Amino acid sequence: MPAAPSPALIDRSERICIVGAGPAGLAQARAFKRAGVPFDVIERHRDLGGLWDIENPGTPMYESAHFISSKGLSAFFDFPMPGDTPDYPGHAQVLAYLRAFARAYGLTEHIAFGVAVERAEPEGHFWRVVLGNGEVRRYRGLVCANGMNWDPAMPDIPGHFEGELRHAVTYRGTAELEGRRVLIVGGGNSGCDIACDAAQSARAAFLSLRRGYTFIPKHVFGLPADVFGARAGVLPLPLALRQRVFQALLRLLNGDPAHYGLPKPDHRIFESHPIVNSLVLHHLGHGDLKVKTDVTAFAGDKAVFADGSEETVDLVLLATGYDTTIPYMARQHFEWAGNHLEAYMTAFNARHATLFTLGFINTAAGVFEDFDRLAHLIANHLVDQERDPEKARKFRELVKAGQPDLSGGVNYVTSPRHAAYVQHDRFRAQLEKLRRGLAWPALTPGYFDALRSETGATAP
Repeated sequence: MPAAPSPALIDRSERICIVGAGPAGLAQARAFKRAGVPFDVIERHRDLGGLWDIENPGTPMYESAHFISSKGLSAFFDFPMPGDTPDYPGHAQVLAYLRAFARAYGLTEHIAFGVAVERAEPEGHFWRVVLGNGEVRRYRGLVCANGMNWDPAMPDIPGHFEGELRHAVTYRGTAELEGRRVLIVGGGNSGCDIACDAAQSARAAFLSLRRGYTFIPKHVFGLPADVFGARAGVLPLPLALRQRVFQALLRLLNGDPAHYGLPKPDHRIFESHPIVNSLVLHHLGHGDLKVKTDVTAFAGDKAVFADGSEETVDLVLLATGYDTTIPYMARQHFEWAGNHLEAYMTAFNARHATLFTLGFINTAAGVFEDFDRLAHLIANHLVDQERDPEKARKFRELVKAGQPDLSGGVNYVTSPRHAAYVQHDRFRAQLEKLRRGLAWPALTPGYFDALRSETGATAP
């Protein structure tokens, strides 16, 4: 039989392709629309929202999931969450907010739903994008906004386990835990949330930690923890002194971690991604949750731990994080440090002038507005490529010169997650320095007002 003819190339070479209609993709869409950069958004799921839609296959979302940053510091620029939103909105409220954002700025009409990007590769000065429906398109540029938390990192634990072993990405709610002896491996925010679910619903609940962590309550003196920290952060104190002050405050609020069976943290406050949780200590104090050391092996129906102890369990949930992947592109188009993606200011690619990554940032704060600020820089750089090639060339020299120090002087713990962790205030300051140096427009209240429609001005 003759070979099937190749699909005709659809020329979209005047446009930029945004892959993903989650928070980062939506931020980029608004920035492009405001800057007059033509674009398409390709979204593999049935609707926008990315991982915040608990119905999306493969999402890490679960019923009890909430923001760990507060509503006032977690919103998109100049689009606050409704006043009746709780301090820490749940996943359904965040999803409603994202969809209201898209309505307000007329973004939905630019999104193709239910079609995946199967492959993207450079083709001369353009990008060849192959879609799951068979279409082949040519684009001027590409923004990878597919997100960081889709591909679970699975540790290799020796031995054979007779029970059920799976990654926490598969967990949805407490019905899965009832009547079972549950072990959660990993002390990140998701692991601690699930451990609290297990403390209330399982027959027995255990949380395996490989190191000590600093637990931050969600409210401090009646304020969301990040709001309290932001207000206190205006004090002109050196980092080391701020660390001592906040560590003393947490000791006053939480007491000695050893009282709850927790290992002593092996780092100072701010040196690790914060565990923002008010319930772990509560459940430990009531005996509904028990801390275990690092799990080192399985033996039948038992988990064996680093201190030599054992527990009989029948469900193990691995809250062990995610590998950063861009599955539709060859790794050679990016810089990598292990499984961590490296890019200038997390967004600008040193190898390709029209390839960008948005949403690949690790920091201890709400990031929606960071997406906005990065998207704004990407949009203005693409405008410069068309209208001011000399300024675009100077910016490319900065990108190729390498990443500035974004640690803010913080000595982050050694772990895959913290390989390129950024200190939030330092990151924001560097973004603003770039914007001013390149004379790009400032993000000020009202900057996006011309795009706003009355129908979607606030979230329901």
